[in-house]
Amino acid sequence: MLKVIPLSFREANEFVLNFHRHNKPMKAGGKFCIGASDGHNLVGVAMVSNPIARRLDDGFTAEVRRTCVMPSAPRNVNSFLYGRCWRIWQQMGGKRLVTYTLQEEGGASLRGAGWKITGEVAPRKKEWKNWKSRPGREWQPVCGQLKFRWEPRDVEG
Repeated sequence: MLKVIPLSFREANEFVLNFHRHNKPMKAGGKFCIGASDGHNLVGVAMVSNPIARRLDDGFTAEVRRTCVMPSAPRNVNSFLYGRCWRIWQQMGGKRLVTYTLQEEGGASLRGAGWKITGEVAPRKKEWKNWKSRPGREWQPVCGQLKFRWEPRDVEG
């Protein structure tokens, strides 16, 4: 039986550093971080922040920036985390939650949590460090790949 537990930004980032396949830890804090516990161990984390896309940053939209689970985690931990992030964000007054997957990722965890694809995001052609308006951004190889935007199905339109 999975349980949600609150995590600090530092704790969640440490977990991402140790277990994420392709993303580095986040540099700036977010809205909230949660963990999934199997009753004995931390088996997954989720980190929610303001949206990266400026046009989505309306105060009522947040972005799940990282989810990460241990290789030995029970099935469905990622879906559990996505579902809990949406419930928590709604309880905080949020109206919209988004996340992104790489084109090569199947999205089974998101579909399992009741999310759907709502858009496509073209790869970035230039690195963040070249953008004077976005100082402090660190370009990662995943920035140069096609992504899909996902949102929970029960978002009010």
